[in-house]
Amino acid sequence: MASNISALSGGSLLLAWQLKDKHVLIVGGGDVASGRIESVLVADAKITLISPRAGLHSLTKRFIEATDRITYHDRVFNGAEDLGGIDMVLTAIDDVEKSREICALCRSLKIPVNVADIPSSCDFYFGSQVRDGPLQIMVSTNGQSPKLANIIRRKIEESLPEHAGEGIEKVGILRSKLKERAPGVGGEVGKRRMRWMIDVCNSWEMEELALLDDEMIAKLLDDGWEKNRVPKLTEVAPHARGTAASKSDLQGQESLLPFAMSIPLMCGFITGLVFTAGLVTRFVGNTRH
Repeated sequence: MASNISALSGGSLLLAWQLKDKHVLIVGGGDVASGRIESVLVADAKITLISPRAGLHSLTKRFIEATDRITYHDRVFNGAEDLGGIDMVLTAIDDVEKSREICALCRSLKIPVNVADIPSSCDFYFGSQVRDGPLQIMVSTNGQSPKLANIIRRKIEESLPEHAGEGIEKVGILRSKLKERAPGVGGEVGKRRMRWMIDVCNSWEMEELALLDDEMIAKLLDDGWEKNRVPKLTEVAPHARGTAASKSDLQGQESLLPFAMSIPLMCGFITGLVFTAGLVTRFVGNTRH
């Protein structure tokens, strides 16, 4: 908790917004719009795209042709009639007045809206993002300096182990299998599940977690969860004698980084990232004239 409570301001509430099967309207089809389309498709949402065909970026055209999750209209925005059943609106057009008009209309209808390059017309920001499978990290300067956010994002991306996303995915599978074996929400079973998963993440290195397969997960649950302990990698996969041997088991993949990074360290790193973004926001704000 901050020592100076009055200083708790000036930031955003960073969330992982679940858009699966939601309906997103994107107005515009240029370079910025293509990036918005990619972000929304990753979130498994449905898209209505409105833009004259003459203004479509080549990547936007590819998205339209490649997926049936995009409904494309070759025209300009027509007003409130285009907002029926829409859960979110993103605009990426050069017409500032039209963008502000769309923003005002969305806000009158309680529809969250983001207007590219106009922070005051944004209910949320996209930030600069790192994505590696299930791992997503967002750096936000709250609209103050997108370039600095991009620089910080690149530094973070360069520091991550190559198989971080794979390790996280395997932990997700382990967690699901554990819930099947010990079902229930809350209570003593839920607490014990949480403690055991924390112990696994603390005890195994990221590169070791990336090695988990169905057989190893079953053995980890049999010899670990059932006996209230956390076996070592060599107990779950006897052929793997330490980290060096473990790396050779990743056939067809690039060599892992020479250092090991655990999930708790990543959590601390991400916490530091949020703090850093806040400092960047204050720095930029203090240097503006």
